[in-house]
Amino acid sequence: MREIQKWYSPNLNKEMEIVVYGYSGYALLLFPTAASDYLEYERFQMIDALGANLGRGEVKVFSINSINSESWLNENMHPADKAIRHQQFNKYVIEEVVPFIINHCKGKVPLILSGASLGAFHAANSFFRRPDLFDGVIAMSGSYDIKAYSDGYYDDNCYFNSPVDYLPNLTDKKILKHFKNKKIIISTGRGDYESPEESEKLSDILNSKGIKHWLDIWGEDIVHDWPTWRRMLPYYLSKI
Repeated sequence: MREIQKWYSPNLNKEMEIVVYGYSGYALLLFPTAASDYLEYERFQMIDALGANLGRGEVKVFSINSINSESWLNENMHPADKAIRHQQFNKYVIEEVVPFIINHCKGKVPLILSGASLGAFHAANSFFRRPDLFDGVIAMSGSYDIKAYSDGYYDDNCYFNSPVDYLPNLTDKKILKHFKNKKIIISTGRGDYESPEESEKLSDILNSKGIKHWLDIWGEDIVHDWPTWRRMLPYYLSKI
């Protein structure tokens, strides 16, 4: 099954599309790379790579648009405004996309977040900000420090969207309890354009907080590109 829906987002003040693949199972929400769109995972054959999982009714995949071109990747925008726009995107995901998924699945089902590259950042940031809502994250080839995009600017909106900054200061036991028994996979390669040190940094922080996770670093033949992620995501889905 492939279904496209769209609605006018009050949080983003624009029309946003979402595509759904599959007919049953837990939910997998995909965040696009860079400034791409909701059909990116289809164009780059990721949906084909998940065909067996979809065919068996194990997972229902939801893919949304990014607004990175209106925030962190917009060179004509002040970093403060980039961070504000990002917060609007966070609200869109929590207040609009999550209820849509629950309704589409006819009730709450386990909801896993995933993405590659900048999509990995969004998936991880969304998960770590709201572990009460999500059941896991599969972050592939990501960087988890928003300061790489904020051009030296830093405020509360930047801080609360930078997992390597806010996670070390997380001490609330009620929040930390939400991470128990969650599926957290931080994955990367060592090949061209990969940054394994970014995943290792996040992993060290999680270890310091006693948050169980799987740091999985592949070899030097694993590069920052779609063939890598088409191998990774089906593999991880088979493990969870």
